[in-house]
Amino acid sequence: MGDGGSIQFLDIIFFAAVAVFLVLRLRSVLGRRTGTEKQQPDPLRRDRPASDQPGSDRVIELPRRPVHGEPPMTAGSAAQAGLTQIQLADRSFDPDGFLKGARGAFEMIVAAFAAGNKDQLRSLLSDEVYRNFADAIDARTAKGEVLQTTLVGIKSLAIEEAELRGTIAHVAVKIMSEQVNVTRDKAGEVVDGDPSHTAEVTDIWTFSRDTRASDPNWALVETRSPN
Repeated sequence: MGDGGSIQFLDIIFFAAVAVFLVLRLRSVLGRRTGTEKQQPDPLRRDRPASDQPGSDRVIELPRRPVHGEPPMTAGSAAQAGLTQIQLADRSFDPDGFLKGARGAFEMIVAAFAAGNKDQLRSLLSDEVYRNFADAIDARTAKGEVLQTTLVGIKSLAIEEAELRGTIAHVAVKIMSEQVNVTRDKAGEVVDGDPSHTAEVTDIWTFSRDTRASDPNWALVETRSPN
């Protein structure tokens, strides 16, 4: 090989070394996506102790069949004026993000109530609603009964009402879901419900928060059925 060939070979080695160096530098500066990056915070989800985080024994998994795609999430025209008022008072408020958070809160609350997990309910409910839920759990426990709830899926979520009372925002969400609810006695016999029947349940849940508070979390302040 002539001198020219040797020089070209050395040039190739040199540029290859430079390319490897640049790749390593870019990876060290930019990092690599591992799938463990932090997700955007849920606007309805409260900070929970480490023992309540995914992977903990206290996390309640909901049995369900696969649901393809997200359920329809909308805001009715009657609620638009109230939503505008809330957005003016709290620039961070996003109706779509709120509904996604409402879905997560609904799943957690339904599961926690069935499991009798009052600690988890305490962080998601207003004082009055919490007392009602806790009383129902205590009455069930006193009878030795167990509630088994399977949230099969959520069919739709829609903001029905929205208003700003002073600095307090109130948003009512209509939630249509499919559930299997069965209550069993101490012997395991069914005393209410049918384990083979999936019922369509419609709830209207109202969430509230102070738009001037530093705490971004919403609390469930009312539950009711459609008129």
